[in-house]
Amino acid sequence: MDFKQVTVAGSGVLGSQIAFQTAYKGFQVTVYDINDAALDKAKERIQALKPHYVHDLGAAEADLEAAYNRIAFNSDLAQAVSQADLVIEAIPEVVPIKTEFYAKLGQAAPAHTVFASNSSTLLPSQFAEATGRPAKFLALHFANEIWKNNTAEIMGHPGTDEQVFNQVVAFAKAIGMVALPLHKEQPGYILNSLLVPLLEAAQQLLVKEVADPETIDKTWMVGTGAPLGPFAILDVVGINTAYNIGNAKAQATGNPLYEKVANLLKTEYIDKGKLGRETGEGFYKYPNPSFASPDFLKP
Repeated sequence: MDFKQVTVAGSGVLGSQIAFQTAYKGFQVTVYDINDAALDKAKERIQALKPHYVHDLGAAEADLEAAYNRIAFNSDLAQAVSQADLVIEAIPEVVPIKTEFYAKLGQAAPAHTVFASNSSTLLPSQFAEATGRPAKFLALHFANEIWKNNTAEIMGHPGTDEQVFNQVVAFAKAIGMVALPLHKEQPGYILNSLLVPLLEAAQQLLVKEVADPETIDKTWMVGTGAPLGPFAILDVVGINTAYNIGNAKAQATGNPLYEKVANLLKTEYIDKGKLGRETGEGFYKYPNPSFASPDFLKP
């Protein structure tokens, strides 16, 4: 089955990017979120992507406008998925929230609809039964700034139908991604199995008061040649996401270091509205963060 109608559930930073990239490649897209206020924010996020497509991809304004016009917005789940061939879930990284959502989605969506989770750290097998259609469920994970960091990791669970897996691989290619099939379930997939330990190590250095974010980032950038340090990456990912992941680990492990990191992110950043690049401030201030200064890496 070819996917023609795609619903993206969750319109945060990455959900909005997935929706626009999919529409840009010619698919009809519906964006679902819990209320109209969230959808209004999504419209702003998607409109803000257009200059990036012009700058990074050389996209024509007419093509970007056509892409936006292929997107519908709906806060009624049943309506949002009524025609969907594929639903891509990009809601918060909180197990009870996802489980409840999949139970509702399974009831609302047509029998043929395939479900894919964009979860960064959670496994498809954790939610497969809740979907009511485990054979048609798998993970499809994108990197932030999807239009240029165009990875798509496809990971099934033991009950995923092989034909469905192959269809999602083909879909990922159709929306301009480099499709990266995984042969076994792996928390964090490939990308975050490599990236998350780096980000966690940086946050732990901070809460241990070993060094400040600028010094930690500078060390990584100078020492490896990387274009961004871990705290600059966290600002792109979004501090809410980092908090949700860290808080879940703190609850699961009881590790006081994880608890200390989660508490720091909440009290010093989230509670003060410093959510990362999207809000203009996180570990750095935007649009002119210090790490982008020509002098940042100089002796």
